[in-house]
This record gives sequence, structure tokens and C-alpha cells, in this order.
Amino acid sequence: MFKDLSPNIKSSITRSITQTFEQYMSDIEWSEERFSVDDYFANWREYITTRALWYNTIPDSMKRDPKFHEDLANRINEIIERILSEPPSEEQIATIQIMQEELGTHYEYECKAEALYVENLLKNHMQNNR
Repeated sequence: MFKDLSPNIKSSITRSITQTFEQYMSDIEWSEERFSVDDYFANWREYITTRALWYNTIPDSMKRDPKFHEDLANRINEIIERILSEPPSEEQIATIQIMQEELGTHYEYECKAEALYVENLLKNHMQNNR
């Protein structure tokens, strides 16, 4: 069913998944121990029903179809896997290393999205220390 959607709707869904996952992970400070699938899906559900413009364009009959939910779950898994497997850029690594040396911190990060979170965290620490 997911494949039957327009390219624009599929793109919007992908952006929604990416945004909600990265925001959720930021909210829990990228802590694996704090990660909860149920909490993430609660955030996802709240986002799509209150802020995602694409949600209202999908017919209610499709939203009720178990196949659509299965396809959507598969898409969510694919996107999360892609986010978690994308390595940080060399620029991110260098920037984070410089800031960590200056601040005397040692934050670890595994993927590009987590590196962005760490980079922003360190920039905030640096601004607060000035």
C-alpha cells in the first residue's frame, strides 16, 4: 500500500519519520538505556496527527488497513536503520574533537545524527562558558 502513495506523500512520510526519530533521540540525549519503542511511537503518533500535513491526505480506509501499518512499520525501520548507520562526516569528527579538547569532555557518538546532537551540545557548553 505504501508504494501506491504519491512520491510527495512518501517523501513527506520519510521526513516525518526522520524528524520525529532524531527529535526523540535528542530528547533522551541519545541514551540507549532510555530508548523506548513505545515512547517513540507515541511521539510519532502525536506528530502525525497534529502536525504532519500528509496525514489528512491519506484516506481513512487506508489508515485502517493492517497492510498499510505493516508497510509503514517497515518504512520506519528502514529509515531508522539508515539514520543509525550513516557515519559522521570527517568535518563533524574534527569539529567535535576540537571542542572536546577545549572543554575537556568525552562524548561518544556513532552516527551522523548523533554527532550533530553532540556538536550542538558542545557548542552550547562553549557559549555558556564564555
